[in-house]
Order: sequence, then structure tokens, then C-alpha cells
Amino acid sequence: MKIDSTYTPANTQITSRPAARPSQGVSSSAESVSLSQLSSTMQGADRPPINSARIQEIKEAIAQGRFKINPEAIADGLIQSARDLLDSQRKA
Repeated sequence: MKIDSTYTPANTQITSRPAARPSQGVSSSAESVSLSQLSSTMQGADRPPINSARIQEIKEAIAQGRFKINPEAIADGLIQSARDLLDSQRKA
């Protein structure tokens, strides 16, 4: 979980080249795709809202040593994330 809100989306520019086939030579042309700012905004729409007050509260608790870490919950979350990832790869 990322607590700091310094996330800045990178410029999204994808360059794609056609795959070389054994029966054909490598092509010197390249295709380029540029996504607009709207696309990066739309990609962020899937993210949950950020609760800045809660983030600040957690930062202060960490700084004061009051923040308690539950390693069991962290381990359970990691295992569940791995299971979800494996399940999604199996379906694809």
C-alpha cells in the first residue's frame, strides 16, 4: 500500500513494431501510438478515491510509533493477491 501521494502518471507513449516473420525480412517501418491526457484520466477512474485525512493520520501514527502492524493480515493479503493473479492468468 502506498501512503505517499507523490504519484505522477508517466507520459504514455507506446511504440510498436511488427514482429519479424521467418519468411519475411525485418521491416524498417514502425508504428507509433500516442494516448491523450484523457486516456490517462480514464485509466485512473478505476482507482478508489484517496482519503488524504486518513493518509495523514497514518503518517502521524507511524512517526509517533503508535501504528501497529499486523503481519498476519499482511501475509493473508499477499497470499490472496497471488491467488487472484494466478486465477486471472488461468482464465486468460
